[in-house]
Amino acid sequence: MFSIFILTHDEERDIAACIESALLSDDVIVVDSCSRDRTRAIATQYPVRFVEHPFASHGQQRTWMLENVPYRHDWAYILEADERMTPELFAECLEAIQQGDKVGYYVAERVMFMGRWIRRSTQFPRYQLRLLQRGKVWFDDYGHTEREVVDGPTGFLQETYPHYTCSKGLGRWIDKHNRYSTDEAAETLRQLQKGCVDWRALFWGKSEVERRRALKDLSLRLPMRPLARWFYMMFVLGGWRDGRAGLAWCTLQAFYEYLIVLKVRELNHPEYLTGVQPDEDIAELKDFPADVAAIENSAV
Repeated sequence: MFSIFILTHDEERDIAACIESALLSDDVIVVDSCSRDRTRAIATQYPVRFVEHPFASHGQQRTWMLENVPYRHDWAYILEADERMTPELFAECLEAIQQGDKVGYYVAERVMFMGRWIRRSTQFPRYQLRLLQRGKVWFDDYGHTEREVVDGPTGFLQETYPHYTCSKGLGRWIDKHNRYSTDEAAETLRQLQKGCVDWRALFWGKSEVERRRALKDLSLRLPMRPLARWFYMMFVLGGWRDGRAGLAWCTLQAFYEYLIVLKVRELNHPEYLTGVQPDEDIAELKDFPADVAAIENSAV
């Protein structure tokens, strides 16, 4: 058996279905980032443990959870509220644990959007490390998300999990990706200044994870990135075969990429979007006390 962690923040719409899918395990822990909605009230109706911890970043939250929250078993699975555990995936996790030759396993998501599985334009299978052995896996921050640090060999599971990425509505998706784009812009700038493309991993990487990370590093250096991403997703990956949902998904991802590009330019040149040099703002602030005094004197 293995424990299941569920990460939440304002998840009243998804938390019940997520917990119900996770109750295949006898140890389910909800780690909540100080939700302001009914997440706690709904979650605590189920036989789960509810732990609250302020959110700093995805990597820090996961590492804090694994190091500070007691869990019953030597293995744990990380689930997010808009994802579901399936009986087939649960059974394969149990089989993988019994083999005992790995410290972690990657699992691929099935992105569910507009009522259908967006299979092609999401680069399926895209893997994330979800099943892990106690004390063998930690997480660091990377852009808006996290990357795992693993002490030992890892493997890949065949079963997948559904990810209802827009289950809380398009407005929530846009708000979330607006925040994500700020973190991604800072990471993009760091990569452009200090990083490089791992060409060997791009063409001969041992796994999909290595190849995808190298492809992302390459994409940061491409001209017209938003348009290039849209074209790549629609025609190279075959997003057009996902129908209207695929077109919408590819367009949203290109929009997200464009936000990152604009914010990178803003970080490099603060005057880019405003047309005002930072020095001019500082000069105006320096004159502010004198302006206030002049107004006060004229009022007298």
